[in-house]
Amino acid sequence: MSDHEAEVALTHVGPDGAARMVDVSAKPETDRLARAGGAIRMRAETLDAIRGNAIRKGDVLGVARIAGVMAAKRTADLIPLCHPLPLTDVQVQCTIDDELPGVRVEATARTTGRTGVEMEAMVAASIALLTVYDMAKAGDREMVVGEVRLLEKRGGRSGNWHRGDS
Repeated sequence: MSDHEAEVALTHVGPDGAARMVDVSAKPETDRLARAGGAIRMRAETLDAIRGNAIRKGDVLGVARIAGVMAAKRTADLIPLCHPLPLTDVQVQCTIDDELPGVRVEATARTTGRTGVEMEAMVAASIALLTVYDMAKAGDREMVVGEVRLLEKRGGRSGNWHRGDS
């Protein structure tokens, strides 16, 4: 076992090595926030169609925002060992980026609870990006979804964390 492996405590693994849900009942409730981001790259013509609301399925960015919010609320249904959380706020921003070309998504999730909302923010960002793909795929099947990552977390015993490159 490397030094790095010795430092990492796998909280979802019991003493017998079996996967388990973490018992958070003894943890205090605190305000929690997580921000996650990602991007989808596409042809410039596809981005222009999204910008001009010329995709036949409708308002791509509006639907992607709503899909991200809905997905955050269903995170515990998608990820087996995630705790269901009473989310107090979910925001999803979709920003056109001509440099990619494509769309950048940033999702923020908040709660007051015993465990963090990192997975909810990451699920929201991922599903918003996949929704952009779904709505625009008829004209561009070569789009690439990627760079989904945690940008920031606040609250809890481990305190605050912010990605250095965001």
